[in-house]
This record gives sequence, structure tokens and C-alpha cells, in this order.
Amino acid sequence: MVERPLVAPRPWLDDQAFAGFLPAHPYVRRYWTALIGPGAVADLLRLTVAAVRGNELKRPVHLDVLAREGLVTSDDGALLVRPTVPPISEANRRRLPSALRSELGD
Repeated sequence: MVERPLVAPRPWLDDQAFAGFLPAHPYVRRYWTALIGPGAVADLLRLTVAAVRGNELKRPVHLDVLAREGLVTSDDGALLVRPTVPPISEANRRRLPSALRSELGD
């Protein structure tokens, strides 16, 4: 079995860094979990904490999902994660179950 390499995430402080929800907010748990899955949300939470604390952790299993959704990125080989989680985009709302879409006003 190949061991996952360590990554050292850093805060992604761009103009959207604080435009969203804190990672522990119920919005993230309810809607982002439905969209990308509980494992990916758990990875995101671990990355966020590690970035704030300056810790390393094993490369998240769901890193590709997080990158595809724009929740993490890389810059010169560094893994960056925002301190907040953005609202779900209009395009992604269509991927949610209808009950959750209606909660969001769709």
C-alpha cells in the first residue's frame, strides 16, 4: 500500500477569501455535503484547520473534488484553501436534491 504524501495547506487569501460561510457553519454541512459528499467536506474542514494552524496532513483523498469545485487551489506547488466556504453556485444548485433546492429558494 502506498502512503499518501504530506501536504502543508496555506490560507488562500484572495478577494473572495471571506465571502462565504465559516467551515463549521450548518450551511456547509447541509448543502455542500449533499453536493460533494461527506468525505470531501470532512477533507475540506481538515485542510482549513491545518492551514490556519500551519500544520501538515496527509494528502486528502477528495482533493480533486475540492479543486474542481474551486474550494482549494495550488500556487507554485503550495496547496491553498480559503478560510470561508462560498455559497453554492446557481449551476451547482441543479445538482442538489429537489428538497434542498427548494430550501434555497429554487
